Amino acid sequence: MSCRAARVAVTLLALGAAPLAAQTESALAAPLPAFKAGETLVYEAKYGIFKVGTAMLHVAGIDTIRNAPMLHTVFVIKGGIPLYRLNDRMDSWFGLRDFASRRFVQDFHEGGSRRYTAYEIFPDSGFYRQEGVDSTLATSADPLDDLAFFYFARAHPLEVGSQYRFERYFRPDRNPVILTVVERDTLDVPAGRFPTIVVRPTVQGRGILAESSDPRMWISDDERRLIVQLKSKFSFGTITLVLKEIATAPPEDLLGGS
Repeated sequence: MSCRAARVAVTLLALGAAPLAAQTESALAAPLPAFKAGETLVYEAKYGIFKVGTAMLHVAGIDTIRNAPMLHTVFVIKGGIPLYRLNDRMDSWFGLRDFASRRFVQDFHEGGSRRYTAYEIFPDSGFYRQEGVDSTLATSADPLDDLAFFYFARAHPLEVGSQYRFERYFRPDRNPVILTVVERDTLDVPAGRFPTIVVRPTVQGRGILAESSDPRMWISDDERRLIVQLKSKFSFGTITLVLKEIATAPPEDLLGGS
């Protein structure tokens, strides 16, 4: 077995799938076991005790990029406080066979300004390109983007007191990505009561998982590995996303325009 095939086998085992040798082509083209197409997690966005918006993590479905099946995932947060509004969206496409990112789009509207970035990532060739920038830059082996790391954290085994270090962020200068497993905690949220594992994920640079944002993620301690709560600092203060419901479809206001 090649080194790359071995890594794929380890990833699939971590996700609760059968060993690679037992997988058929059609089985490998199915959604990753923990992330079924259509999964929609809807959150209340809170600033202290005040509700200031809504957010969503959504598995949009399976797309094909460069002849390979990709899981398309979406994160949206809308809301804000008086005089400061935000409407942020991230889209990520990562491989069903190798959990490596192929495309990543950020469209952020914050405080009256917009920041749009789109990347095409080529793991097999070892480079990525940013839309509108005339350059080709080296990427990491088996690269992951910001949103893909949400799902990677859900899939990875987590042991309290452990720290996991990965050189997988698609922009190598922002590695390592570190998952620190802090403790177990039980949360009562609008979607119900959940035993959780508290994780501190950090990435160098900007974004919701940036070290300067001091993020915390509460992942349900069960087979679903839901993100039950997420805390991150924005420019105006800390926002807490609290799981409101596990929906059957995305709310129209979250997938609509700005």
